[in-house]
Formats: sequence, C-alpha cells, structure tokens
Amino acid sequence: MRLTQFTDYSLRLLLLLAEQPERRVTIAEASGAYGISRHHLMKVALHLAKAGFIRPSRGRNGGLVLARSAKDISIGDVLRATEPDFAVVGCMRGEQCTIVERCRLPKVLAAATQAFLDASDRYVLADLVVPQADMLPEMAEVPLRLKSTFSSDA
Repeated sequence: MRLTQFTDYSLRLLLLLAEQPERRVTIAEASGAYGISRHHLMKVALHLAKAGFIRPSRGRNGGLVLARSAKDISIGDVLRATEPDFAVVGCMRGEQCTIVERCRLPKVLAAATQAFLDASDRYVLADLVVPQADMLPEMAEVPLRLKSTFSSDA
C-alpha cells in the first residue's frame, strides 16, 4: 500500500500546525518550509478545513490553525479523510477479475488494510510532534528553517 501525495502533504501541514499551536501559519510559510507549491497546499488546506481538521482565516493576520487539539486528531481519521480509497488491488475497486471466484487475496488485503487503519487509529497528531525541549538546538526551528523566506540565515 502507498499513501497518496495528497495525504503526505496533509500530514505535513497538520504537523506544522501542531508544532506551532500558538500562532497562525500561512500557506506561504508552509510552502517554503516543505518546498511544496502554494497551489497544492491551498487544495490540501481547503480539504482539511472541510473535514474539520483546520480552521483558516483570511486577512492581514490570517493563516491556518488546528480546529482542535493535536491530541484529538487521530492519524487514522486523517488517512480516511484524505485517501480516495484503500483498494490495494483492482478487484477491491470492483474491476473485472477472471479468478475472483477462487481467489482469497482481496480478503487477506482487506484484513491487512484494516489492521493498518486500526494501528493508525491508536496514534494522534500530538504523538508525531517532537516537543521543542527534546530537540537539539539546531533542530528547534526545522520545518520553517528548511526554506524560510523570513529567516536571516536561510
């Protein structure tokens, strides 16, 4: 199984917001931090807002914040909201298969997918965030220092 780039970007954006809960993060900052186009991140942010994970605001002091605590956002919920499907093989999507009557593979893969989602449900966004106090000094600002446009040492 492979997660889509959309899910990858969604998780990255949520992590960035979880790392900085005291402030609003702009699309431009997130784009610069991760080297992802603003256009893609706008789509991701819109989807995450509709799904209830983030709260956007416009204007001079606008930006993105988590809609609820990082402790209340299940990784499994994010995966379910951002992945188009979890059909690992074509027959799980209803595609024609000549051996479907005698094949047990879809049941095995469905069980494996469910185990993956069950494991993902045991973790929340807060579990993925490294507390600032636990970081090495040079890593304390990592997401925004990657390609920051506002840092003097970028």
